[in-house]
Amino acid sequence: MESIVVADENTKNTEEAKNSEPSVNGGAAAETAITDTAESSSKRKNQIKVSKTKKPLIFYLNLAKKLIKQYNDVELCALGMAIPTVVIISEYLKRKGLAIEKSIMTSTVKTEEGKKGWQSPKPKIEILLGSAGKEDLVAVVETSKVVDSKI
Repeated sequence: MESIVVADENTKNTEEAKNSEPSVNGGAAAETAITDTAESSSKRKNQIKVSKTKKPLIFYLNLAKKLIKQYNDVELCALGMAIPTVVIISEYLKRKGLAIEKSIMTSTVKTEEGKKGWQSPKPKIEILLGSAGKEDLVAVVETSKVVDSKI
């Protein structure tokens, strides 16, 4: 019985909150919630989950170029056999001067396979690339000159 009464009181409070004007604190909380969801949705929009079998390498490369221009950074993610594809894409973008490497994260993820629900660990990589500005390109060129002179 008590739980029903509590639920009714909560329902009344939410109905009163809907009917009344928003308070200053409530408005700030709503803005924070909107900002948080906007940040998380923008993170999802510039994330590419690369597959070895679904699309060719050139598709992911062109998509990465587009997202770098649009969002100034892109996150490339891959599991298992798709990891070399992600590495090739990131190295290509770096060598062409379109992106710089911000971070690399590696981990293992347990995935379910088969009808019995066996879990097997798979390697996972996440590479965050940012848009390369003019000052970044100068640093890359100077670094490559130093490496070439050592060889």
